[in-house]
Amino acid sequence: MAEVVYALCALTSATCAVLLVRAYRRNRMRLLFWSAFCFSALALNSVTVFIDLIVVPQTDLGIFRSLIALTGLGGLLFALIWETR
Repeated sequence: MAEVVYALCALTSATCAVLLVRAYRRNRMRLLFWSAFCFSALALNSVTVFIDLIVVPQTDLGIFRSLIALTGLGGLLFALIWETR
């Protein structure tokens, strides 16, 4: 059951990223780009969670997963601060 939840989380994040990229192509708003970047990183993070916990459970990819999530959320935080100026 956990495998299905991990896969659905990755699929949901990837779908959000695709929709945000499509919106960015139409409107060219930088915040849409950074949001798409964040959701792409979160989708990659979800795939890494699946790989870490299901495919190779003997290997700890926790730091790698955290760095991916930090990169995506850091980019979105940067954009939120940058866009308010």
